[in-house]
Amino acid sequence: MITTSKAALDPTAARARFRDGLRVPTSGWSAGWTQANLIAVPREQAYDVLLFAQRNPKSCPVLDVTEPGEVGCGIFDGDLRTDLPGYRVYEHGELVAEVSDVRELWRTDLVAFLIGCSFTFEAALLEAGVPVRHVEVGSNVPMYRTNRPCRSAGSIGGPLVVSMRPMSADKVATAVRVTSRYPAVHGAPVHIGDPEALGITDLASPDFGESVPIADGEIPVFWACGVTPQAAVMQSRPPFAIGHAPGMMAITDARDSDYLVP
Repeated sequence: MITTSKAALDPTAARARFRDGLRVPTSGWSAGWTQANLIAVPREQAYDVLLFAQRNPKSCPVLDVTEPGEVGCGIFDGDLRTDLPGYRVYEHGELVAEVSDVRELWRTDLVAFLIGCSFTFEAALLEAGVPVRHVEVGSNVPMYRTNRPCRSAGSIGGPLVVSMRPMSADKVATAVRVTSRYPAVHGAPVHIGDPEALGITDLASPDFGESVPIADGEIPVFWACGVTPQAAVMQSRPPFAIGHAPGMMAITDARDSDYLVP
């Protein structure tokens, strides 16, 4: 039932499924509604995270920010502690828990950032005839740490993380054209072709998500990824942080079309 109906669920209905404990990647869910990455840090580190995002807008496009302790915001009329399929909890940069509910861990000083997600433009890619392999095979999108450092901000710094979608060479120009119209959700690719140029040695072993099959002659195409703030948390080691489980996003009440530019 989930496979056939997930695209038709509105954000409220989808969030209810996740609140009830469903743990799945959200690519293909709630068609037309914008999905977002989550990173929440104590107020003491919030300005550095905001500055880090401002300095690295390709990987960290901020869609909304909460007040300290709040669990919803303008584009998310739900509960950020329960309404995502999965969460990662960090202490001093170490992953200490992967859970489906963070109510007991949420703090009154936490500031939550919703960061744009490339799932927003996947429907547009499919409509343009560009394959989205992880959607085809029903898996999570593969994501990789790269050798490209982001611009640091105060106490926060780390590497660029990218997501990857393979395609034939004749589809690449279309993919660039389509996704460039969504600059608030990563926009056009940051790299096309040779993964070793990004320091990626094995496409079959992503750092986050799952590997996908790549056919002979296909080219890997890489987009900046909203897991970048979590990689920064791992490197910078703030005392506490909560992020989404990679690929398991916050489904917001904003529309994909809100982020489409002419």
